[in-house]
Amino acid sequence: MTICPCCGFKFEGALSIGCEACGARSVGEPLPKPAHELPSYARSLLLAATGTLMVVAFLTQTIIALTKEATLSFDFWSLLSASQTAAWRLKWVAIPATILVLWASRKIYRSMMQSPERFCGLRFAKAGLIASASVPVLIAVLIGVTVPERLRQQDLALDAEALVPGRTISRAMFEYQIRFERVPNDFNDLKLLPDPDGSIAAAIKIIDIENNPTAYKPTADVAAKQSPQRLRGGALMRNASLNTAADNTLGEGLAFTDYELTLPGPDKLPGTEDDLILRDGLITKASDSKKPIVSTAASAKTEKR
Repeated sequence: MTICPCCGFKFEGALSIGCEACGARSVGEPLPKPAHELPSYARSLLLAATGTLMVVAFLTQTIIALTKEATLSFDFWSLLSASQTAAWRLKWVAIPATILVLWASRKIYRSMMQSPERFCGLRFAKAGLIASASVPVLIAVLIGVTVPERLRQQDLALDAEALVPGRTISRAMFEYQIRFERVPNDFNDLKLLPDPDGSIAAAIKIIDIENNPTAYKPTADVAAKQSPQRLRGGALMRNASLNTAADNTLGEGLAFTDYELTLPGPDKLPGTEDDLILRDGLITKASDSKKPIVSTAASAKTEKR
């Protein structure tokens, strides 16, 4: 394969017979190679500069993250936290850059090792190649260490988001009890409360009591309403009959004092294991709740015994 020095055309044959494209031909024999050639340093300089740039970029991001801390400190944990922040910032740049840089650097270094006498600065080239490979490995390690904590923080954020409707309903229930001295018989009665920011309406919409009517369960402290006085004779008979009638008509005109509300959990689906239980202002997970639902405070006291 011969390349014409005039037009750059590639052809088979000697240049002495002329170029097939432009017709140029050699006028003499090619010059002999010099007895001594100076080794090239361009490739070594390129590899060293590439590795240095990647290290400098990572250190710069680490310093920027360190200076943004409330209190500037150079202890181990502060440097580790800053380097983790830098790793997360560089992850989308480091991955494609690493593939390109390592592929080109490895190819250049292999060409240098095939004829090392033609190149100088092999140690700097090797150091640059190692630096180019070490920076993405360091970024991957720092990101991998923080992944469990990031996942835990994400779970906490989802749990906190799921608690927002429960907190809002708990506040609305408290306001309703202050105004009416009882909890609402119907969950939609909370709409009677003033709602300037619309938070109560949004929470009611999330709970969707229309499609899940058993989510809200008000209860009454029947035992507290019974007279503790000792009854005698006919009064005992009359009160016994009255109590029997009251039990048969429980719920009619009765002022509820306690409540239990089931809210959807982080998956936004009712009836799953991550549902939340709002019971008299206290929010617990349905999977952690082992107490059966009771209808009266008296039965609750019996269960505790």
